[in-house]
Amino acid sequence: MNERAIRHGWIRHFLLTIHLNFCNSQAIVYGYLVPVIFLLAFGSVFRADSPPLLAQMGQIVTITILGGACFGLPTALVAEREQGIWRRYRLLPIPIAWLVFSAMLARVLIVASAVLVQIVLARAIFGTPLPAHPAAAALAFLFVIAAFLGMGLLIAALADNVPAVQALGQCIFLPMILIGGVGVPLAVLPLWAQKAAGFMPGRYAVEVLQPCFNTPAGLHGATFRLAALAVIGLAAGLSGTKLFRWEAGRRASARWWVAAALTSWAAVGAIAWATGRLRPVLPEPAAWTNITEAQIAEVGFDKLPADGGIVAAIAPSSLDSARSSEFAQKLAVWTQGKLDDPGQSIRNLVSLAAIADLCADPRESEIGRLVFRQIGARFEPAVARQALAWIIVSPEDGLTLTKAPELGLFRHPPERLVRQRSVIYAEKYLGRLLGKIPD
Repeated sequence: MNERAIRHGWIRHFLLTIHLNFCNSQAIVYGYLVPVIFLLAFGSVFRADSPPLLAQMGQIVTITILGGACFGLPTALVAEREQGIWRRYRLLPIPIAWLVFSAMLARVLIVASAVLVQIVLARAIFGTPLPAHPAAAALAFLFVIAAFLGMGLLIAALADNVPAVQALGQCIFLPMILIGGVGVPLAVLPLWAQKAAGFMPGRYAVEVLQPCFNTPAGLHGATFRLAALAVIGLAAGLSGTKLFRWEAGRRASARWWVAAALTSWAAVGAIAWATGRLRPVLPEPAAWTNITEAQIAEVGFDKLPADGGIVAAIAPSSLDSARSSEFAQKLAVWTQGKLDDPGQSIRNLVSLAAIADLCADPRESEIGRLVFRQIGARFEPAVARQALAWIIVSPEDGLTLTKAPELGLFRHPPERLVRQRSVIYAEKYLGRLLGKIPD
């Protein structure tokens, strides 16, 4: 068979692979619906960011690539092998390596289309900006998917059936989601997990994709991360090629080839550790810390409702704590008011007063007073001023509680109303701290 005929046969197989993917309802669900679900889940958690989801797009895209490469590709290959398709392929004059490459190339286009769908939906639903560096993002995508497709090929070679693919895929997917910097941001992981993530390709995938969305530098300075992905993908792909089976049944001893693939992970992590690339990743400063004294000074207090009215009631400063001793004791140990982030803790405390007021709780004015006492006793004055001004200036930032059953506040008014009422309480509290409202 001449070269032209071989090329024509390869193209036919490539198009057939794509066609069969879109004829498979399960492939559509895992390839497109699941990534959209992840996008909506991230959007529900990080919707208050400005702009929404921009800082998480590297993670979202990595999850999509990881799923398509470590589940989609090996599932398709193993299912075809179980049906005897690859045994028949051996009778073709086309080199088997070309057919494997065709299947992998088709998977690249399928995953790329899923990523584009995510980017477009993020823009349409949440207003997330498009990548700041499209060309760099495309290059980063190719390195990431090459690394993960190599692992997918190795999974296909090791798995005896489709359920085994799912099991082996989860062994890679879950650790990278939980402690690999893919599902959970590195900044919120403990130090040991951040170190462990340096031995996993997921961390490097996020670190080459994310800058293409929200940094001026793009891929500048990402040489080591790109090289790490290339080494891991090459080692896994070579191992998968050596262990590739055309039919179900006994396979060659896989111990050494699997060890070779895992050694590349260990080598990359060891080099990153030795060269100081695994320094702790610290969380970005909270938005409330950016509130300036000038912004605090601009807050007005002349249109606030009376403390004894029906809106944002606050009991007099002479309130006897014994009357609300049970609530005061629970409030003193309430975990949502003692977070590592003081700004969010104060927002949560103010939300309590807003919830009680909106639900016409019999203790609403007392709760309003007890919350103010907790803020004054637990936080430094400068911190309290900044956080309260943050609630006033940026009412949509941060997370807002709508109920606190552990404190007896079981009803949950709409979040929008809680945020609006929190602003009024924050103004009353800030005015007292500044001495502009008599207490």
